Amino acid sequence: MSDIELAVIGGSGLYGMAELTDVEEVSLKTPFGDPSDSIIVGKLHGRHVAFLPRHGRGHVLNPTEVPYRANIFALKLLGVKYVVSVSACGSLREDYAPGCIVIPDQLFDHTKKRNMTFFEDGLVAHVGVPNSFSPELSRVVADAAKASGGTVHEGGTFITIEGPRFSTKGESNLYRQWGMSIIGMTTSPEAFLAAEAEMAYAVMAHVTDYDVWHETERPVTVEQVLNIVQGNTALAQKAISRIVERMDEWAGDFAAHHALKDAVLTDRARIPKDTSRALQPLIGNYLE
Repeated sequence: MSDIELAVIGGSGLYGMAELTDVEEVSLKTPFGDPSDSIIVGKLHGRHVAFLPRHGRGHVLNPTEVPYRANIFALKLLGVKYVVSVSACGSLREDYAPGCIVIPDQLFDHTKKRNMTFFEDGLVAHVGVPNSFSPELSRVVADAAKASGGTVHEGGTFITIEGPRFSTKGESNLYRQWGMSIIGMTTSPEAFLAAEAEMAYAVMAHVTDYDVWHETERPVTVEQVLNIVQGNTALAQKAISRIVERMDEWAGDFAAHHALKDAVLTDRARIPKDTSRALQPLIGNYLE
């Protein structure tokens, strides 16, 4: 299935679309272990699309346990060039209200325990990420969410915390002072790994709550998050369908697809064979 160009990472309910046909499960092994779950592949508007449940079906992986490297590497093995992340988030701004969708343009990593890169074990690469998310794909996602009936905000910085607990009021207020716009637990290192894999990556973030900083709103709860997420699933599915339907109009050669061009610093003769072999899907074009 080398024609799978688009993948969606999110909740397991996203692929339950009536339009999705020829559905099958694909199990892949990677040098970084198994992905979160089997990848669901189906046809949508005549194109193969991959769906990856980030936390596994049944939500069995906490944010730290998600095998981010295996997930992105598995999508690379399928030939994916564009990744749409659908995630829940808390708002750190008054104007980004629960029920809205945010398409952020910057990412702040505040995690502590995660494997952040593919490049180690004798191979060093420094990928530039001044744009945390693909501007081209972010525009596509924003337009699709608006056309699907969503109230959409474009721009803002998405801070990723370790979790799985929610923030304290002290932390939430500090993040607001830092200028953060929305908060979640999974976008880093996912976005940075996608950059290392030369994939265009964008986030459709569904605001579920005001975190815990808002004095007139009740603090975030799991029940509140689930209610908003479940209510927005249909909207997300509609937006994804529209994105796929219009791929001929927007798909192209984006800056993200060349992120490794000048990033590998290690002398080619010094790269261990095992490392070179394991990362062939990522760096094969640059080692010839």
